[in-house]
Amino acid sequence: MISFILRRLLHAVPLLLAVVVLNFLLIAFTPGDPVTLLVGDFPAPAEYLAQMRREYGLDQPMWVQLWRYLSKVMVGDLGYSFAAQQPVSELIWGRLGATITLTLSALVFASVVGVSLGIIAARATQSPGTRWLDSGIQAGSSAGYSIPDFWLGQLLILTFAIWLGWLPSQGSQPIRGLSDGWAGLGEQLRHLVMPMLALSMRYLTLITRITRAAMLEVLNADYILAARSRGASEWTVMLVHALRNAAAPVLTVIGYNVGFMLAGSALIEAVFGWPGIGRLLYESISRRDYPVMLAILLMVSVSVVLANLATDIVHRLIDPRVDRT
Repeated sequence: MISFILRRLLHAVPLLLAVVVLNFLLIAFTPGDPVTLLVGDFPAPAEYLAQMRREYGLDQPMWVQLWRYLSKVMVGDLGYSFAAQQPVSELIWGRLGATITLTLSALVFASVVGVSLGIIAARATQSPGTRWLDSGIQAGSSAGYSIPDFWLGQLLILTFAIWLGWLPSQGSQPIRGLSDGWAGLGEQLRHLVMPMLALSMRYLTLITRITRAAMLEVLNADYILAARSRGASEWTVMLVHALRNAAAPVLTVIGYNVGFMLAGSALIEAVFGWPGIGRLLYESISRRDYPVMLAILLMVSVSVVLANLATDIVHRLIDPRVDRT
């Protein structure tokens, strides 16, 4: 297992390097000048603009800027924000907790509900009288997967915040601050509900369909028939025997979507005013704040690599037949 992990990490190093270089070049060649955006509409002299470009190193050739950026990244220096005028690491650290809370809650919710619905749908196919339940879950999954996240977020705000007035529409806590004790926890959860639902819906429906397909593959296997012939209850057969053997593709799709969920939180955080990394990325794009954009993209890339590594390890533990190369 240690050799397996080391090989995966060695494969990830050149991949991350290529991603860092590609991100830098894509952002560097993006139309727009961060210095002009910082100055705004004020008619600044050309000498002042040139001085600012020198201060930020934007007057250097592209290969020099790339080399400087790579040299800083290698020692953990993520740079200095053009717009916020503070180290990028401080900006990200201040927003990281909110994004982790939103992403993990959405991932757990999507995984638990998606696996449960997939099991129910697969079980419903075993009896003619309950196949309507399978059809309903499949139709709901198709509809949920086709709805854009940001549009679903706006629908949730319109329904539960404006029409019904049940939930707050913006932010991660009340403007006056959180209350003490359990009341403060309840306020945080009320602010979390709609962003979590909007972020998790696409992945919930995907997990549902993958779980259903994987369960249907194993339900007709001989060991399932043997378990039933020994008198095991139907839910013991489904949860212990069938789900265990169907878990590999389900865990794979969950693990591989962690990075996509983290990257996809940008629109959700913008819609709900959630003070996380995604909203910071949205703001940095509008400001052409290159160091912040590069740092967030690097963080997402590392998260994808680590999530894939963890998924491969879990897959290997579940199924030792996984390729050892």
